[in-house]
Amino acid sequence: MAGLSIWHVVIFAIVVILLFGTSKLKNLGKDVGGAVKDFKKSIKEDEAATSALNEPKIIEHQTSHSDVNSTVKTHSG
Repeated sequence: MAGLSIWHVVIFAIVVILLFGTSKLKNLGKDVGGAVKDFKKSIKEDEAATSALNEPKIIEHQTSHSDVNSTVKTHSG
């Protein structure tokens, strides 16, 4: 056993509530929740940016008609 019973946890919770009060604990909960939400948002943004960098690039070779004609004239002439 870990040495912690339910009564230890309950007594600890009561002491924390008496020391800090419910309003401070509520504000602390909001702050921690906001921090976790921002952290998850930044992780998703980083994953999106990383996946965009890892996508293969398609390079298309474009030739103009004048290049094709000059090549044909050079080879046939």
